Amino acid sequence: MANTDNISDMLTRVRNAVNVMHETVEMPSSKLKVRVAEVLKKEGYISSYEIVGTDSIMKKLKITLKYGPRGEKVITGIKKISKQGLRVYTKSKEAPRVLDGLGVSIISTSKGLITDRQARKEGIGGEVLCQVW
Repeated sequence: MANTDNISDMLTRVRNAVNVMHETVEMPSSKLKVRVAEVLKKEGYISSYEIVGTDSIMKKLKITLKYGPRGEKVITGIKKISKQGLRVYTKSKEAPRVLDGLGVSIISTSKGLITDRQARKEGIGGEVLCQVW
């Protein structure tokens, strides 16, 4: 059965991998998933990501998860906000804060995927994809 919501699938795979303390997690690759992985890496939630496979149809996104020095989880929670049946949009000044700034909201804007802090700074609104803390 084909998956229709790629970002939900990605977030579920990452959440499950973190819960069982896996080092890496693989999933089918897409441009949007790679952009989400870029934001997660930039914000320090994952160690790295890479696209593996040479065939354009079967490319996989491999994410290396990050843990603290004593094995504590860096990603303690990850939640999809905008769903297929209910899209959630925000204005720049109303971009949702996650745990008073300890987490991050990923927002899809006309300038690509950015965090809630960047959206407020640049004055851009968009669709709230997910929250990570």
